[in-house]
Amino acid sequence: MQDNEKKCLELANRIYDLDAEVYKCVGSALGRTFTGNRESTVENLCMLMLTKPDGHLLRSELALIGNMARTIPDKEEKAQMMAEYDSILSEIESLPDSFGKVDIVDLARAELNPSAGKKLSENDHLVICISRTQGSAGNDIGFELADELHINYYDVEIFNQVLNRLEAEKGSVSDAETEHFTDFDKYRKKSFRLKTWLRDFNRYHGLPRQDAVFFNMSDLICNLARTEDCVIMGRCADSILANNHIPHISLFISAPFPLRIQRIMASKNMDFRQAARFLKQMDRQHKKYYDFYTGGRWGRAESYDLCINSANYGIGETIDLIERMIDQKRK
Repeated sequence: MQDNEKKCLELANRIYDLDAEVYKCVGSALGRTFTGNRESTVENLCMLMLTKPDGHLLRSELALIGNMARTIPDKEEKAQMMAEYDSILSEIESLPDSFGKVDIVDLARAELNPSAGKKLSENDHLVICISRTQGSAGNDIGFELADELHINYYDVEIFNQVLNRLEAEKGSVSDAETEHFTDFDKYRKKSFRLKTWLRDFNRYHGLPRQDAVFFNMSDLICNLARTEDCVIMGRCADSILANNHIPHISLFISAPFPLRIQRIMASKNMDFRQAARFLKQMDRQHKKYYDFYTGGRWGRAESYDLCINSANYGIGETIDLIERMIDQKRK
């Protein structure tokens, strides 16, 4: 404990002296960072280093000194000041209970998703899972992103064709009816027909039809992600891949409701009231489907690696933003 206090005292004096030297080099009209005398300032700095809850205050003081040092016009003086700044910062970070010691990583999520918290390796396929709100141009962005990256693109219509061609359900399970999630309601009472119930019971091995659709789709998504680079639209792919320990990048694309209404009115030839009703229904069904099958929260930022307001960028620049993120993950 005494060694730690001694180290803090030494660093506090160095910080005080660095502030004076930087001010001398810059001559800033804002004045020095520390305006008190040496004794009281050093004492306060020591307390900030020793008191964990106030670590952010020390970080702010150091950042201000660093900001000023970067404006020093003389290159040699600037290099000297920044070298001392970096040295002080490094030693502070090595102190017990220093700021930055408590990480924010969700260990459980990182364990489920190997792409969280580390770079994608050369052996990992680039799998981009895109969830989106209706009318946010999410599908257009996903399609053009896949085209620019020269990788495969999958949405619900393509999945249905692939499932049929592979005869995954021997022609019996298609997701076409749930394309817009209008048929998804696990708790809605339906008319009971014994003949239909017995047929579905045998066909889906006792599973409800909607669950059979989901599980077959999940198997297909995992197989694709393990064997190729691709963009996958919706289908709870982010959660499915995380639970199967398959690296991926998860994105959520949305836009303000009024702008989504305008887009739907133009693309689907609806009036304002029809478009608003349609979007609310779609958002509700997407959320119900995702939340039920994943246990997560559809559209909540903490469920994804990156959330994007496509209205701020447009289709082209949103794609550019995603590509820059991918470049960082692959370096």
